[in-house]
Amino acid sequence: MSQPLPLGSAPVVATVTRSGLVESVHHGIVVATDADGSVLFSVGPHDIPIFPRSSNKPLQAVAMLRSRVLLEGELLALASASHNGEDFHLDGVRRILTLADEGLTEDDLCNTPDYPLDEATRAAWLAAGKARSSIAQNCSGKHAAMLVTCVAAGWDLTTYLDPGHRLQQAMTSTIEDLAGEPVAATGVDGCGAPVMAITPLGLARAFGAMASAPGHTPQGKVATAMREHPRWLGGTGRDVSTLIESVPGLIAKDGAESVYAVGLSDGRGLAVKITDGGERARAAVTIAALRVMGLSDYDAAFDAIAAQPVLGHGAPVGALEAVDLAG
Repeated sequence: MSQPLPLGSAPVVATVTRSGLVESVHHGIVVATDADGSVLFSVGPHDIPIFPRSSNKPLQAVAMLRSRVLLEGELLALASASHNGEDFHLDGVRRILTLADEGLTEDDLCNTPDYPLDEATRAAWLAAGKARSSIAQNCSGKHAAMLVTCVAAGWDLTTYLDPGHRLQQAMTSTIEDLAGEPVAATGVDGCGAPVMAITPLGLARAFGAMASAPGHTPQGKVATAMREHPRWLGGTGRDVSTLIESVPGLIAKDGAESVYAVGLSDGRGLAVKITDGGERARAAVTIAALRVMGLSDYDAAFDAIAAQPVLGHGAPVGALEAVDLAG
């Protein structure tokens, strides 16, 4: 098992109480950075490598812009997305594919086939007898954008998921540039694309740098697309979309295995990793960290995002709550 001791040393960051008794706890890593990349506060071992999973996607979108792909607006947000698979998302993926002159189609997508994430869309998909497909899988926007990038740069299309491909090397270099540290490892993400490991500290720095970047730069363009089109980044009912909509200037991206990355327009960044990989505590701990960072004007929205009721016989009997991260 990789890295058992560093991750195992992470402290409790959230508790689950049922009928007055603490029933479960979640351990995690939290780190906030200032505009210069220095640490504002941290909980747990923030300097060990993790796979940010889909929280890397906005950084990878920056690499695609640097590689001469022409994406903007909602399609650039979709290139950074773990989307719900709603109809407008799938239409957007098809629009990205048409940007290339190579006649790209859904058949060129190499991400793992799946059903849409959105429950209502998935139910309709199943009722219609549709099988899992690459376009319905939540990473299809990124994969479509990667294909179009390869066309723009003159790179091979059939091997774009190979870690040695020039596209993936460009992504590694961009992640290292924004995070201010070398990529520690490269793995295979759930969709089949390479996923690059950096520390939570590097992830927080990268998001702070993106959120404060001038609008004409590739990182500034990605941040603008995320702010202006948050529903394309996630979708209906997704906390990442609601968070971006609630706080002016903020960008954020969720990732599998309970990762959350946030950037503020003043250059501060935040990264959260719940070390058991479960999603339940991620939003609550992120909201608690944002409150420590001084975001105190968004209580109603924050309370709704963080809420994780504990039910007994259908009625609330407890709550999931983040610990005092400032302590």
